[in-house]
This record gives sequence, structure tokens and C-alpha cells, in this order.
Amino acid sequence: MASSSSSTALKPGVHPLTDGPRTTQSMKDDVIHGLSQTPKQLPAKYLYDERGSSLFDDICTLEAYYPTRTEVQILDAHANDMASHVGAEAALVEYGSGTSQKTHRLLEALHDAAAYVPIDIAREHLLAASERIAEAFPELPVFPVWADYTAMVPMPVPADAYTRAVAFYPGSTIGNFLPEQAVSFLKQVRTRVGANGGLLIGADLKKDPDRLRRAYDDPEGVTAAFNKNLLVRLNRELDANFAVDQFRHEARWDAEHSRIEMHLVSQTDQTVQVAGQSFAFEAGASICTEYSHKYTLEGFDALLARADWQRRTTWTDPNRLFSVHYAEPAATEVSDS
Repeated sequence: MASSSSSTALKPGVHPLTDGPRTTQSMKDDVIHGLSQTPKQLPAKYLYDERGSSLFDDICTLEAYYPTRTEVQILDAHANDMASHVGAEAALVEYGSGTSQKTHRLLEALHDAAAYVPIDIAREHLLAASERIAEAFPELPVFPVWADYTAMVPMPVPADAYTRAVAFYPGSTIGNFLPEQAVSFLKQVRTRVGANGGLLIGADLKKDPDRLRRAYDDPEGVTAAFNKNLLVRLNRELDANFAVDQFRHEARWDAEHSRIEMHLVSQTDQTVQVAGQSFAFEAGASICTEYSHKYTLEGFDALLARADWQRRTTWTDPNRLFSVHYAEPAATEVSDS
């Protein structure tokens, strides 16, 4: 059962922090399982501790990393249209809210949102962003939820305080899921917002692989630091002994699965201890830490349909680098034929 609590004095407009399900207790199991696979892999969600979240914010400002600024351009151009689909007195529920910078643009267009519910696993990031939104929109109740949003999170807003719930999932994070995982997650979101709810979601589009590689392996080395920070976290939280400088960041394009993969490549033969267990690495062996699937518009439409969502409209930039979609739950009476 989730509980509402916070030891931090929050600004007016920010409700007490709601504790939702978090997966830190199963992090050990996830990591041991992932490192026991061939090839080795780790869930991308563990990239986002406080330091990782801060580094990702830095990535979003890089010249090579086009998704953030392109999505912001789409929001700037079409926020009023998006707001018309969201509707009046809606509760906007953001999955993986981060700094909530994109949300600021949408809330400006909404005018009459009933509540904002940011969900994030990085607690301090979440509280700081919640206070910035509350300061910018003093009439808007903000209900932060500290949780792993891939779990079924609580809805802290009283049911009679809003007309409908609309999930906001900007960025290209849906691409971090394998297709079956993405379908499962989107079905869960559908359950959370209910039959009269909505979904506003970003998705990165297929493009030149060289451009994709540069976006995920920037010349400044920020993405490399972001990726290697995962090893720092494992050393700190799971009593691991990774020699961080003995691993190299690498971004790979997998054409068959239409995705970028982030890897940490061992530079030498070595054995690493994690939570009391030993894992051997040969030189050149890697840990896959993130998938980032890239879609065609038709392919993403099909993904939504598999999760029982019906796309209503799509917005893209002039170069079709990125897309934002608005969808609503598909009618249950739709035939399978």
C-alpha cells in the first residue's frame, strides 16, 4: 500500500510526496540475473540514480542529441492542439517526469488542468521539478509520486477533482522497452487512466544510423559518463568492485531490430564481484545497458494498437526526426476480425 509522506518542507501547491512502488529491493536480483546472461545486460532504469538523472539532463542539451530539442519544437508548434485533445479539468500524469521542462510548455497551453502528477524514481529531482512547476503555476495542485513508473503507481488525486486522466510520456523512453515490454507497459498505463483517459507520448523515428550513433556517443563524452555511472552505482549500492576505467562506452546500431544499443565494453580480461558473486569478463565482452528502438509512424501506430490504444493524431517536425502521438483507449467492443 502506498503512503503519502515527506520529510521535506515543500512550497505551496506541492502536496506531500506519495511513496509508490520502487524496485531498489529487487535491484540485486535484476543485476545478478542480467550479468548471468549471455550476452550480459542490465535494465536501463538503473541508469537513473540522482547522478544519472543529472547527466541525462546534460545529454539533452547536446548538439548531437536531437530528440529533446526536436520534441520541444513540436510542443512549441502544436501545444494548443495537444491541449484541445487533453481537454478541460484533466489530471496530467507524467511518467518519468525528470525536470518537467516539456511539461511546462504543455501546462501553459492547458490553462485549466485540474492537477499535475509527476512520477519519477529520482527523489530530489522529482521534488525540485515539482516545486518549479508549482511556482510557475500557482493555481495548479502538484502531486509528486516517488516510484518506479513501470509498476502500477497510485493515483494521489481525489477522483472527484478531475474529469479525466491523461498520461504524458514525452521523450523517446518508450523505445527503451523491448516490444513486448512496451505493449505490457502501455496496457498498464491504459488501466491507470481508465476508459475515458488519454495518452500523449513521444517516439523517436528511424533515420540515418550515423546520426543515431552520434546522438548516443557524443564527442563531449557526456553519454559515456552517463553509461559508466551505472557501474559507479553498482559499486556503491551492491558492494561491487567494477574498475570503471576498464570499461568503454559504445553505441551500436542494430538494423534487424531497428534500435540503438548502449554497451559497456570490457577493455581487458577481468573478474568483478557484485553482491558477493563473481562475474568473468573477457576483453571485448560487453554489458548491454540500454535499448533505444526507433519507429516508423506505421510501426508505432501498430504498437499502440497492440496495447489497446487507438491513435487519434500525430505531430512531427518538418524533417520527421521525432513524433508525438495522442491516443485514447480503443473501444472494447472492437472486433478481432
